Amino acid sequence: MSSLSHTEIWTAIDALAKRFEMSPSAMAKMAGLDPTSFNRSKRGDGDARPRWPSTESLAKVLNATGVSLSEFATLTERGPPATPRVVPLIGLPQAQAEGMFNDTGAPIGSQWDEIDFPGVIDGGAYALEISGDDLAPVFRDGDRIVVSPSVEPRRGDRVIVRTTGGELLVKELARVTARSIELSSLTRDGRDRMLGLAEVAWIARILWASQ
Repeated sequence: MSSLSHTEIWTAIDALAKRFEMSPSAMAKMAGLDPTSFNRSKRGDGDARPRWPSTESLAKVLNATGVSLSEFATLTERGPPATPRVVPLIGLPQAQAEGMFNDTGAPIGSQWDEIDFPGVIDGGAYALEISGDDLAPVFRDGDRIVVSPSVEPRRGDRVIVRTTGGELLVKELARVTARSIELSSLTRDGRDRMLGLAEVAWIARILWASQ
């Protein structure tokens, strides 16, 4: 193990997770580790001092998966897998707390998980997991929506809006004027909203949703 490179170790961890059809985050959680232990943001790729997984974390993962040390070592010989697009993930209720986003609507903080997301999306995108059926039938419990704070929303787009009062709204963008934005409810019995531009901290477009 001591002769393996930083890249080879992380390649093997990714290959092990793929073998069991899990994300690295899900594998870490199964092993009793912090779900963010194997996040790509913690690997230090390109840094002067690359970050290595601890011996303890590797031991716990191997024990949880039933894979031997020698078998793990062979996973490093497969070469780097195709790099999936990784996006931060958090539940919609948790996302409504303070400190989850910066002033531009980008995710911050350590409470975010990660998921692999196929397809071409911008690097600033993130995912929110729906809880409950308040947004049904458009979005249902367990659905995941991928959101971009950098793509300019247009009329008719479904959006996430953060108000200066701390609300996180999931709506449809109905109209934008020089002074206000109008938001339509996604449900028949929901409430439409009109906000002055001064009330809007940021607005982000929903790019995709699981069904």
